[in-house]
Amino acid sequence: MTDANELAFDPGPLNADQRHGDACVVCRKKWPRPRVRVGHVPGGGGVFACDECAVILPVPREGTRSEEAPAYAGGSGAVPVPAQVAARR
Repeated sequence: MTDANELAFDPGPLNADQRHGDACVVCRKKWPRPRVRVGHVPGGGGVFACDECAVILPVPREGTRSEEAPAYAGGSGAVPVPAQVAARR
């Protein structure tokens, strides 16, 4: 089940492990398995980040619907572009 205030991630640039919550959505690390749920992909599947990467992702504002939130591409250390991060604060 997705939270209406979660970040929505574009599944295109994510690998299968990231889309299924088995690897960090930011750095792709699989072990230890990421524990922090940071958002979802369309269809409701949760995406997770390791403790170190979870802190660099923006926190959705209260009342922001996921459809309105920008989609973030993960993998290879990718982080949201600064303009998107600033807009979320």
